[in-house]
Amino acid sequence: MKKIQWILAFAIASLVGLAQAITLPGPVVSADWLANNQSEVQIIEVRTDVASYLKNPEFDVDKKTGKKFLVEVGGHINNSSLLDFKKVRVERMLDGKKVKFLIPEKADFEKLIQSLGVNADKPIVLVPMGQDMSDVDEALRTYWQFKVYGEDQIAVLDGGIAGWLGQGREFSTANTPKGVGNWIAKAERKELIASSDDVAAASSSGKPQLLDARQPAQYWGVAKSPAVMIYGHVAGSKELAPELLTRPNNGALYFWNKNTYEALMAANGLNTKAATISYCNTGHLAAGGWFVMSELAGNKSTKLYDGSLALWTLEGRPLVGVPLN
Repeated sequence: MKKIQWILAFAIASLVGLAQAITLPGPVVSADWLANNQSEVQIIEVRTDVASYLKNPEFDVDKKTGKKFLVEVGGHINNSSLLDFKKVRVERMLDGKKVKFLIPEKADFEKLIQSLGVNADKPIVLVPMGQDMSDVDEALRTYWQFKVYGEDQIAVLDGGIAGWLGQGREFSTANTPKGVGNWIAKAERKELIASSDDVAAASSSGKPQLLDARQPAQYWGVAKSPAVMIYGHVAGSKELAPELLTRPNNGALYFWNKNTYEALMAANGLNTKAATISYCNTGHLAAGGWFVMSELAGNKSTKLYDGSLALWTLEGRPLVGVPLN
């Protein structure tokens, strides 16, 4: 009888635990929310500057106001894991060509995330540096890859570690190694990935709409990335510059509300309700366009062109722009 009672008590406790499991409030969480729920989530800090993870941040004081402000990011949120962004994308063979900056195969991405000590069935919060849109996009590109491989309990920290430090919150510079986690890829959502042929068809027909997530100089073809072979943009695309996607506040970048994004898109000739393909030079900045359109504006008919113009021009496909002297 006692054994049966113990089994029932254990089952009830387990059900209660499941019922109390934290649910993320959306694709973006605030520093306040994360501070209040820190033990209930897994925190991954996504950076290219991996050395900063173990360094002390640098602060200075405004001589007029006496207010302390962040000069250089350093340290990390307690019990977080560090993900080197250089490992997030890989070189793969496509149609006999070596192409850089692509999403890893399912098993390889799974292995990478497990190496961080990340486990299944516990929400994940990604933390960018938060000082420049390029580093915010590092977290957003990682977010997109998680979504491709079936992870829905995932969000991004608004303001990143820069915002966290700027608000005077606790941080660590300790290196705390974790064991291998058991996170698994639950799906392979190929509907989130656009191919070169998808982009070519969109360029010809105007559907889906093409969102170019690069700076104006690259869009118009007066400058280019070393990863791209020629100047300009895909014919028919509309630009949404990365600097429009966030607002600065106290040294950190924060997302706008949905209404602002809808207005920004409309001003740039983009429809938040139309099927969309986001691209850039390599598929990095494109993650910002994809995230804003898909996750913040709610347009789930949005794809990211993996490889973007690096792949497009490697295949010998054309771009258009202004005439150069």
